[in-house]
Amino acid sequence: MKNVGKVISLFVSVQGSSHRVEKEIFSLDPKGILEDKYYDKNIQRSVLITSEVSYTLANDHHIQLPFGALGENILIDYNPYHLTAGDRLRIGDVTLEISQNCTMCDHLSNIDKDLPKLLKNDRGIFARVIDEGMIKKEDEIYLL
Repeated sequence: MKNVGKVISLFVSVQGSSHRVEKEIFSLDPKGILEDKYYDKNIQRSVLITSEVSYTLANDHHIQLPFGALGENILIDYNPYHLTAGDRLRIGDVTLEISQNCTMCDHLSNIDKDLPKLLKNDRGIFARVIDEGMIKKEDEIYLL
């Protein structure tokens, strides 16, 4: 195990709306994040991990975004975009397995027309839950 970073922020999507809520801690099982509206929808896309690098890139191009605006569940201070399907991260009690790169969502162009192109390869990565448990802000991240 190699320590590669830590959790900056955690977010869940609220059922019945596009509203997102920042959390201090959340629980995960193999179906995803228990209180997230996408729980048990698509286990290959259970958790979206985004790096603060994405926000810095947007800011460097004069696009100001609050954390959570990219739809992430977990914002980290480590750039995971080089990881490939099958790679694993340990965060808190949870083991996550990278399943795929995040595809661009139409809503990003509602924020700024240049954002989808700018973040094409730097928006986030999806993971599925291997070992259930809790993740909290400030948890260390380990590459397994």
